[in-house]
Amino acid sequence: MRIVFMGTPDFAVPSLDALVAAGYAVIAAYTQPPRRAGRGKALSRSPVQRRAETLGIAVRHPASLRNAEAQADFAALDADIAVVAAYGLILPQAILDAPRHGCINVHASLLPRWRGAAPIQRAILAGDAVTGVTIMAMEAGLDTGPMLAKAETAVGAKTAGSLTAELAAMGAALLVRVLEDLSSWLPSPQPEHGVTYAHKIEKAETRLDFSREADELVRKVRAFAPAPGAWFEANGERIRILEAGSIHCLRAPPKPGIGRVVSDSLLISCGRDWLDPLLVQRAGREPMRPADFLRGFPIPKDTILT
Repeated sequence: MRIVFMGTPDFAVPSLDALVAAGYAVIAAYTQPPRRAGRGKALSRSPVQRRAETLGIAVRHPASLRNAEAQADFAALDADIAVVAAYGLILPQAILDAPRHGCINVHASLLPRWRGAAPIQRAILAGDAVTGVTIMAMEAGLDTGPMLAKAETAVGAKTAGSLTAELAAMGAALLVRVLEDLSSWLPSPQPEHGVTYAHKIEKAETRLDFSREADELVRKVRAFAPAPGAWFEANGERIRILEAGSIHCLRAPPKPGIGRVVSDSLLISCGRDWLDPLLVQRAGREPMRPADFLRGFPIPKDTILT
């Protein structure tokens, strides 16, 4: 089977590796173009591009697939199927129709819940107990295609980083199972009820609002760890919280106490209960436990954080 692989972030790499390990002919890897990143703004290749080059797979990174030239180049590959995993570009109908068996997608949610760009983060933010991966046949709509297979896992106290790694491995294994006997997996239309959209994470969402309940802020910390990180401001600097818990009190603190540091260990009063930071980080520094952090960056008790 001749396969075109289409993916960009770390989440997609296990699926690419699984295809190669299973002996499939991956004839090309499509990925997002290199982006400028880091302090030096040097061009950075995507995780999929780096892995594909290591595996000796030809890499293509068109900025768009909507023009006739890009579509002709794709069709000329004469693929049996395209496998998509967090590629980041919408596939026009000409691309969807080019492979003999169409395009299938490894999506990090239990569709139809959390269609869209950030399903893992949105599942954590919403407090979902369970999430998973869905292998679906692609169509023109945003993650609306019929489902071929699903696998689920408990969300628990996992961060976006740990949950992404788990779902990436689950998706890769399920992908190979589907491809082993593609004709035996009957497409099932997505139900019309239960549809939710995982909108892209905006920068403003990563700031901690201490007027919210502590449990909600803990979910935000987990959803944005390890990157971009949930943060607050102190002494003119942004401080990221990478791990946190909540401590429950019998009644909500008075409004003037919201955002107040109530202990020498950086316990923070919220709209309800207290946020207990367990791992914090200044820009350009290593993550630290609060006791170590506060020795070099004092935040006295009764400080009001924003």
